[in-house]
Amino acid sequence: MIKNYFKIALRNILKNKVYSFINISGLAVGMAAAILIGLWIVDELNYDQNIEDKAYIAQIYQHETYNGITETGPAIPRPLEFALREDYADNFEHIVMSSWNEALNLSYDGKNITFSGNFMQAGAKEILELEYLDGSENALEELNSIVLAESTAKALFGEESAIGKTISINNQFTLDVTAVYKDLPTNSTFSIVKFIIPWEALIAVSEYHQAVRDHWGNNSFQLFLKINPNTTMEAVTEKIINVKKDRSAEEAEFNPQLFLFPMEDWYLRDSWDGGVQRGGRIENLWLFGIIGLFILLLACINFVNLSTARSEKRATEVGIRKSIGSQRGQLIFQFLTESFVIVILSFVFAIALVLLSLNGFNILASKSIEFPWGNAAFWISALVFILLTSLLAGSYPAMYLSSFNPVTVLKGTFKAGKNSSLPRKILVVTQFSISAALIIGTLVVIDQIQFSKDRPIGYDKDGLIEVLTISEEFEGKQDLMREEFINSGGAVSMTTMSSPTTDIFSNMSGYTWEGKPEGFQEEFAYIAVGYDFVETLGLKLLDGRGFSREFSTDSTGVILNKRAVEYMNIKEPIGKLIRHSNPTTTARPFKIIGVVDDMITTSPYSSVKQAMYVFDDQNHMNFFSLRMNPENSVAKNLELIENIYKKNFPNTPFNYQFADEEYGKKFRAEERISSLAKVFTLLAIFISCLGLFGLASYVAEQRTKEIGVRKVLGASISQLWVLLSKDFVLLVVIALIVASPIAYYMMSNWLQKFTYRTSVGWDVFVIACVGALFITLVTVSFQAIKAATSNPVKSLRSE
Repeated sequence: MIKNYFKIALRNILKNKVYSFINISGLAVGMAAAILIGLWIVDELNYDQNIEDKAYIAQIYQHETYNGITETGPAIPRPLEFALREDYADNFEHIVMSSWNEALNLSYDGKNITFSGNFMQAGAKEILELEYLDGSENALEELNSIVLAESTAKALFGEESAIGKTISINNQFTLDVTAVYKDLPTNSTFSIVKFIIPWEALIAVSEYHQAVRDHWGNNSFQLFLKINPNTTMEAVTEKIINVKKDRSAEEAEFNPQLFLFPMEDWYLRDSWDGGVQRGGRIENLWLFGIIGLFILLLACINFVNLSTARSEKRATEVGIRKSIGSQRGQLIFQFLTESFVIVILSFVFAIALVLLSLNGFNILASKSIEFPWGNAAFWISALVFILLTSLLAGSYPAMYLSSFNPVTVLKGTFKAGKNSSLPRKILVVTQFSISAALIIGTLVVIDQIQFSKDRPIGYDKDGLIEVLTISEEFEGKQDLMREEFINSGGAVSMTTMSSPTTDIFSNMSGYTWEGKPEGFQEEFAYIAVGYDFVETLGLKLLDGRGFSREFSTDSTGVILNKRAVEYMNIKEPIGKLIRHSNPTTTARPFKIIGVVDDMITTSPYSSVKQAMYVFDDQNHMNFFSLRMNPENSVAKNLELIENIYKKNFPNTPFNYQFADEEYGKKFRAEERISSLAKVFTLLAIFISCLGLFGLASYVAEQRTKEIGVRKVLGASISQLWVLLSKDFVLLVVIALIVASPIAYYMMSNWLQKFTYRTSVGWDVFVIACVGALFITLVTVSFQAIKAATSNPVKSLRSE
């Protein structure tokens, strides 16, 4: 019997090729989209899955409150480590201090390559669960050692063993390679860590790190933990929450609250607002999960609509089967079998579509997803997916078709009731409501990105290059390099900076000034810069002047941004002094010499932070910022700049970045979401149009004789086109009316997470409405015009 059901199902599929194609192609596209989204969601959920004990691993974060605004971050003071080891050690298996990930120049036998890595304590092996391929298991306990990732070792030593080799670090000190570990996967927080140097080696060579050993106000480090299995993150947080507050009276005014931020949340829930965890990448998972379900639902709606619309074609078959003894349950099973066969065929084509599009999808989503051929969980999920889709798509048609009265059908008096098309109309409205909402949502995302891109950034990023200066050998050579870069013709100006134009490396507090309100808790972005800072970056000077060699007093000068002047509430800032509020400090007072327009250095979606640009031409800076010669090509300028660099620093790699490219990276996450939304919105529209095309074909077929009569009576092609199109246009208009307020509400909420944001304008709805109506008319018109131009003699021949 079951074999017979499958045979009949295949015959019906082959008999109705057009409708079968619409059903199968629509379901295939919907299932392919759902599979791709599912693979992407699984990949996101599997971030850091290489670490088996991630449930016990955390990083110390802290909330601090400045003037009623709570900020949250992972930067912590060095003495916190000692406090945890002394008073709370029984809660932890490992406590690991770490530097921030930084680029260092590793040299061996004439090879000079820059890698990024961390200084970390010995417990890093257990927390990162490093798999040593060679060397000592206790490598990080040896002071003058370095542990390399496999890729780093191969880059430096080729196929030779790295163990025991001595490498130079930034041409300043040497370390022995004591172990090589397997590279961490790309979907790991620590994938960029290509070497690890013992924390104690950093302390031994850095006077700064030694000086801040007991300084609770210097939040310059990271601290990772592995808790004991017999406790919880919440329990440990409760114990340590006030450690910093209790040990530092100065810091207590900022109400610092420490807490454990679990590794399980690092990637997906890393967004904070006012000290509360809100949003993060997890929102994108929910968003695209819902989109995937909607796209599959659209394909299922096509199946339901076309199956019920063609009910009269199957009515006789149902009547005969019932008259010879078929039970309703058997008929339901037969129609569900047909649904199952169609879904199976659709799934096969969906897999083919996924395989064909996976590389492009990976590029679009910046992923390295592979098809899970050998993953049993995937195939079990696929089977469940097929069965659920079969039930979702086939249940209503099966129940509807099997309900026909055989007597009415076989007497030839069966006609679908006047309300029989109502469910189909509701489903069409549902389809286009979803599609319209996706169109509106995608347009708002695009508008928000463009709105932020059009925001004035405060400096000229075009033609600005930043050369990384990663070692102390650059110290004191600023003037020499500036002169040689300019004389080479590759640059027209140069300045030095402690932070790049697109980031802030340091924040400072503890300052006072004339008129500062009592109890005001200040914090500034702190950037050390050199001569020609204003000129090189193309900053707009609002008041005063930039740093100049003509004024010897500029060694104590400071330039503020516009936001800082507003923040400090200074009416006439030029000449005013900014002092450190701690009377025992040896920190010099700063004299305000200039005010520049706000420069966007962090997120283009957020407000600009108050910033101090402090002059410093003595200490080591992280970047040479150069304004390239506009009369040369970029390639020519790079060649000239690199030649000068290599002449002065032959053993140091030439690492640089373009300011405009670095700024562009700030939009990548949103642009990626926008690109994915565009693709899936187009797929949703395609599936909806397929269904509309099928229904239009059915309506034209059902009204063939009516059209013939109207043509004989003088109806024009345009009148017939309007007759056949107006019902569909009406349904789409209703869908737009339903979708618009929903989309407005959803996208208005989405925009709230951006400080600097656009609004959901009326133009978005106009574009969506015009676009949806145009697509509808194009889809329906083919069948309408085809029916309107047909020969009425053929349709009326039998009358």
